[in-house]
Amino acid sequence: MPKYYHMDFFLIVIIVIVALAIWAVLDYNGFVALKNRAKEAWSDIDVQLKRRYDLIPNLIETVKGYASHEKEVFEKVTLARTAAMGAQTATDRAQKEDALSGTLKSLFAVAESYPDLKASTNFLELQRDLTDTEDKIQAARRFYNTNVRDLNIKIESFPSSIIANAFGFAKMDLFEIANAAEREVPKVSFEKK
Repeated sequence: MPKYYHMDFFLIVIIVIVALAIWAVLDYNGFVALKNRAKEAWSDIDVQLKRRYDLIPNLIETVKGYASHEKEVFEKVTLARTAAMGAQTATDRAQKEDALSGTLKSLFAVAESYPDLKASTNFLELQRDLTDTEDKIQAARRFYNTNVRDLNIKIESFPSSIIANAFGFAKMDLFEIANAAEREVPKVSFEKK
């Protein structure tokens, strides 16, 4: 075998090794970018949920001023808020948020029975803030789920799965609403009639 064939084979091997190394680095960096985008998106959800949690005590106090005998409803909302604030995983938080949304619906149902409350400027302002926050939570949830979906697809796709397994990139949970009936934002339209 001539010497230049041996050199060509060696050169081809080197080129293949360098190409694989470049692919591995680029794939790894892609995982890092997707993981960081998903974390950032979760942070956006967290900010909006905290804003929601901050609005709830004010809402309860406003309703209490008009409907003080509805103690059971206030306790349910408070307990659901506390449970949601303590959730650790995306799945757990989604379940707790579903429960909180349900209790908020019952709070607004109580408010329906009090015309003076429905006309209260403070209540109307809290209603607008809560509706705005719910819209922002939905947008943040969509953004998070899109980033998590992209990360999970890459983790499961070959040959990227090799890099994912080698460097410990794990799938993340989507932030989904469990029950289709609870997919609606609580309806809070208390306009003066």
